[in-house]
Amino acid sequence: MSEPRKIIIDTDPGQDDAVAILLALASPELEVLGITAVAGNVPLALTEKNARKICELAGRTDVPVFAGAVRPLTRRLVTAEHVHGRTGLDGPDLPEPAMKLQDKYAVDFIVETLMGEPDGAVTLCVLGPLTNIALAMIREPAIVSRIREIVLMGGGYFEQGNVTPSAEFNIYVDPQAAEVVFKSGVPIVMMPLDVTHKALTTNARVAAIRDLGTPVGLATAQLLDFFDRYDEQKYGTDGGPLHDPCVIAYLLKPELFSGRHCNVEIETSSELTMGATVVDWWGVTDRPKNALVMRDIDADGFFTLLTERLARL
Repeated sequence: MSEPRKIIIDTDPGQDDAVAILLALASPELEVLGITAVAGNVPLALTEKNARKICELAGRTDVPVFAGAVRPLTRRLVTAEHVHGRTGLDGPDLPEPAMKLQDKYAVDFIVETLMGEPDGAVTLCVLGPLTNIALAMIREPAIVSRIREIVLMGGGYFEQGNVTPSAEFNIYVDPQAAEVVFKSGVPIVMMPLDVTHKALTTNARVAAIRDLGTPVGLATAQLLDFFDRYDEQKYGTDGGPLHDPCVIAYLLKPELFSGRHCNVEIETSSELTMGATVVDWWGVTDRPKNALVMRDIDADGFFTLLTERLARL
């Protein structure tokens, strides 16, 4: 096997973030250098705690967890307890974490890691608002050329939005940060709602995870059971979209996904469409193509991969 790919997971757990972290920690192809928490689905005090809870569930207390931005760059924080519950990880009864939060600020960890690792060695896997990443780029512009790529869950084009009619939550929470990242020139792979709404946690798929019979399998099924209820009611589907694990699955099996290189611009001035990702899917402008925007997923293959990996924990 080749050398594992070095990644930093930037996240605001969230049930689907938790499943993405578990998938990464279960996969020997990936070396998780650290997990950086950001305010998003719930406030920072909960997201950093939730990240540690998931590391402990996976038996991976060796992975350092850092707390980052407590709020967006310029806007007030919008959270999503109505989706994720009061704790952000409602569902299973996970114990308070014993592992310590690192003293270092997440943004400093990101900068120091990128400056210390070889050029192009580190991939950023971004599962929440882009605040920490934008702050790191602003603090030390030299990191931009050193990032291998950014794989992120965010945005929507054909599916539009899930928190406003035109904006997806992660981008909406901090559109100004998203603009910094999308204008940075770093290679970006974008997993929008167009893909994640095709990765549905059906009863059969959740049952297969529960049937693993392990603490991780049971906790994951309980996370998904809670997480599903909101989207099933909203969309009238069997199961809800499993957004964030698509980021990790892409690193493991990119052939599960298909899309095209497009220009993506972020709306930052109109309150009506704030946080919209304007994807030039049809190439009608001459703006530079700055992201590989995914549109389709082999959902059965994705859930097979997820279940097989979770069985290893």
